Amino acid sequence: MEKFRAALRHEPGAPVVFYVHGPGGVGKTTLLRRFADEAAQAGRLVVPVDGRQIDPSPTGLETEAAKAASCREAVLLIDSFEHCDGLEGWLRERFLPSLHERTLTVVAARVPASMAWSCDLAWSDSLEVLKLGPLDCGTAAAFLAERGVPPELRDGVLAFAGGHPLALSLAASAGACTPAMRSAWTPTPDVIAELLDTLIGELPSRHHRLALQTAAHTMTTTESLLGAVVGEEHAAETFDWLRQLPFCDSGGHGLVLDQLVAEALDRDLRWRDPQGYEQMHHRAGLHLLHQARTVAEPDAIHAVRALAYLKRYGPMEPYFKDVAHEAETTEQALHPRDHDAVLRMTEQTEGPRSAHIVRYWLRRQPTAFWAYRSAGSGRLVAFMALLRLTAPGDEADTDPMAAAAWEHIEHRGRLRAGRHMCMARFMVHPQAYGKVSPVGLQMRLRICKDWIRSQGLAWSFVATPHAQLWGPLLRHHGHPPLAQTPWDGGRTLTLFGRDWRTTPAQTWFDRTQPGPLHEPAVTHETSDGETPLNRAEFDSAVREALRHLHDPVALEKNPLLASRLLPKPTHPQDGDCVTALRNLICETLNSLLDNPRQTKMHAAVTTTYVARVRTQEAAAKRLGLPYSTYRRHLRQGTERVCELMWWRQTSPNPLDADATRVDSPRLTEHE
Repeated sequence: MEKFRAALRHEPGAPVVFYVHGPGGVGKTTLLRRFADEAAQAGRLVVPVDGRQIDPSPTGLETEAAKAASCREAVLLIDSFEHCDGLEGWLRERFLPSLHERTLTVVAARVPASMAWSCDLAWSDSLEVLKLGPLDCGTAAAFLAERGVPPELRDGVLAFAGGHPLALSLAASAGACTPAMRSAWTPTPDVIAELLDTLIGELPSRHHRLALQTAAHTMTTTESLLGAVVGEEHAAETFDWLRQLPFCDSGGHGLVLDQLVAEALDRDLRWRDPQGYEQMHHRAGLHLLHQARTVAEPDAIHAVRALAYLKRYGPMEPYFKDVAHEAETTEQALHPRDHDAVLRMTEQTEGPRSAHIVRYWLRRQPTAFWAYRSAGSGRLVAFMALLRLTAPGDEADTDPMAAAAWEHIEHRGRLRAGRHMCMARFMVHPQAYGKVSPVGLQMRLRICKDWIRSQGLAWSFVATPHAQLWGPLLRHHGHPPLAQTPWDGGRTLTLFGRDWRTTPAQTWFDRTQPGPLHEPAVTHETSDGETPLNRAEFDSAVREALRHLHDPVALEKNPLLASRLLPKPTHPQDGDCVTALRNLICETLNSLLDNPRQTKMHAAVTTTYVARVRTQEAAAKRLGLPYSTYRRHLRQGTERVCELMWWRQTSPNPLDADATRVDSPRLTEHE
């Protein structure tokens, strides 16, 4: 306003043309109305032109602005000029120079002025480009107070609307007028719809809409990402279209959508089309997962951050709401000179017993430690230990969490050659101990990077004294609680773990969908912390194991490896979990011989799956049975194996060797 008033007074150096730009709803039209009032009070002729209402041609604009061309003290206000974007060159080179030198012109558009304005020396002293951005926090809060929004709702409104004027106005209306929102505020579908209509308007096609929704859902958008979601044939076109939008900026890793537009679009799609939202999320997520696994090492953390960004809404929102913001700390490998500081941090937060264990791991595996330093001062503020182990050592005598991890692994089958387990053992940040923090997010991204990119990862564990805080997130990531140990200061250390041999990265991602916007995540656990299969899933896994009984690669992916069935190995040669599963299936199959009526079933299943006969016709011929009779015995035998293994799975002691023999379900006379 000060610059405009100076121009009205024809002060020396004041511009004669203002170019105002900003996204829809940011206040351009409102500002032009204020300009009109100021100009009228100064006795100037005001000539308003609405770019949406005129013929977008030189003749159409000249017709609407004729009064300004005939008056030396006119103020010409051209709003919504983005609808006349083909006229920008003509306006700059032909029309504006034809006006009287005392005529003041204001052009308002969603898109910035082209580079041709700044490259033309004739306009260097005559043009003022004004970019309208959001209101600052204090002004936005004052606006809400003036609009009557109760204090208890203002934080929720500001969290959604930021300083965007239209969003604040819409949210203020909803917050002030809806009794149901007196205790908490969230944007209603009507608010979202009106906001999107102003911000975006009509879209060229459904492919453009899907591209925009993808850009809203992801942290940065590239042409390859759009190819994975909208299709390769539409990727280049929609990417070029996105980069021209006024609320889309180009960043170092791709296109970035304005935060308000992104949130409004994302909420609208999840409300409007939950199935389409999940499909878009899944396609984008698999692309980002592949990217996180394959990019060069220097870009890995950013790629993992982009993948984690998909979790910023839904039940996991408290853990990821700031995932797009870079922390004010740098991550480096821990230097030996910092060992004493690390020990002091540990003793300060967890006590001398933990400090003793940290000292042990610093001696045995110093490269496992990461340091987090203030970006400004370089001072060490936090550290993390991400251990990588391939076989049990003497740590069981020092670290009970490591001992519990090895015990759990051996219970499920020892690690094969080339496999390892990793354990996030310490995550110590004294200033935010036991809280969600940006530094803690850096640590979690480092941990997820290890899960996603490590070759030969068999198990991952996280040990924490804050199970209540981190339990929901770890369960969401497929890490149920496995063991607990009382600790200093009345704390309890909890070990969470995941067997990656049964859940490869893609399957893990499939099981960590974002979930509903407002409902809490639902988890189901057995007494030992494993997520159970239902009966249909269990039977399917047994049948799959029978078909691949001699294929260790396929058996490694079988969900039964994560069940309660597998006994603890007693001999080194039995340590392989795949071998343990194969032995269990054969043991269950052989138990059919305990009942004379099941011997034909046993013969059919054994000949088909254990003897590895090439075809079922050949198996029937070997058994000397008609093919239909063989098929009946095979079906009954397979069902019986599934039933016996299910009985063992659901028995109080599934690891009892007699679980399939004592009190197991009996055959009926029909069977």
